Amino acid sequence: MKPKSFMVIAGETSGDMLAAELVDALREELALAKASPSADFQPLRANLEPRFFGAGGPRMAASRVELALDMTAHAVTGWSEALKNYLKFRRLFQQLFRLALERQPEAVICVDFSGFNRRFARAIKRYTRAHADWFHDWDPKVIQYVSPQVWASREGRASQIARDYDLLLSIFPFEKAWYAKRVPGFRVEFVGHPILDRHNRVRGMEAERREPGKPPSVLLLPGSRRDELTRHLPVMIGALAKIRAGLPNVRVVMVLPDNTLAGQAKKIGLPAGLEVQTGGLPEALAGTDIAIASTGTVTMECAYFGVPTVALYKTSWSTWQIARRIVKVKYAAMPNLLANEQILPEFIQDAATPENIARAALELLRDENRRSKVKSRLAEIIAMLGGPGANRRAAQAIVKLLASKASRS
Repeated sequence: MKPKSFMVIAGETSGDMLAAELVDALREELALAKASPSADFQPLRANLEPRFFGAGGPRMAASRVELALDMTAHAVTGWSEALKNYLKFRRLFQQLFRLALERQPEAVICVDFSGFNRRFARAIKRYTRAHADWFHDWDPKVIQYVSPQVWASREGRASQIARDYDLLLSIFPFEKAWYAKRVPGFRVEFVGHPILDRHNRVRGMEAERREPGKPPSVLLLPGSRRDELTRHLPVMIGALAKIRAGLPNVRVVMVLPDNTLAGQAKKIGLPAGLEVQTGGLPEALAGTDIAIASTGTVTMECAYFGVPTVALYKTSWSTWQIARRIVKVKYAAMPNLLANEQILPEFIQDAATPENIARAALELLRDENRRSKVKSRLAEIIAMLGGPGANRRAAQAIVKLLASKASRS
């Protein structure tokens, strides 16, 4: 009797959370799976306690994943930032690759973190293809949870993704058809978006933001990485001064994912009256009128809670010069991409000024009818994401993939 073994790699705060949820769902699905024969002719029962190891963050550790590395501490954004940290990431990559060869898991599950994970998947496949003989029978299934945004730029990478992954688990409805058009036969499963399960308990609190006499409220969400905070927070603070000039009684809260970023924010310098909290994002979203947020994953959480949001993004000059030449989509915030229109005002790079952001925020705060229209459109976007149970469906797809492998061996 031997348990199944999974290597899981996530590299950012949002990926760490998603990976932890997937691991929890996998444990449940494997406990329900039927017995299947193992390669060594001993009975393999999938309800034996599976083993999870790899790299991620505190949420994965809490889900009993044996972490070789805390990758959330090394998250960066943009090409120039990645190049600056090339030697560090190469060292981390080699450490994890050696760990994979040593432990030889049945599956390697890559969660978001597309640049690193895409290269890792390629390295695993190259190794196993080069060592496919009588003495080397390790051939793990390689799975990607959350598609790389190749539909936004460099769509030619779709063919490489199809060669390097056995299964892609998609959280957005258009992606399955996008891949089917370019790489027919590649296994892509649309499982839905995990936020439909993650925040359901808190969503009913939304009515609190319309209490009569309650001062207007703004939620600042500058990002979950150190370089995002460095670039976005000064702009947000500048916008806040202008918002307060127009609405002196406005209440402003900033939510950051951990104490390290909160400490960094204090070093940058915060104005009086700005409340800072770590964690508690769902509750904060349920109780605010609008948000000012980076264009990342958090804009979908804003959409889920029906929060009209001013989105912004700033990166290094060199990264921006590359991005503006290769990015093909019209919008940066995912709710706008899904709607194919600018539901949320967004300001990118040079347009992300305190003046522009404050003007857009004040327009939303002063116009309740406009906020209602935005909220209605956001509800339509969320309805496109399928029903609850994304992580359960993702886990079922992985178990099915492994079962098909076992039946052929």
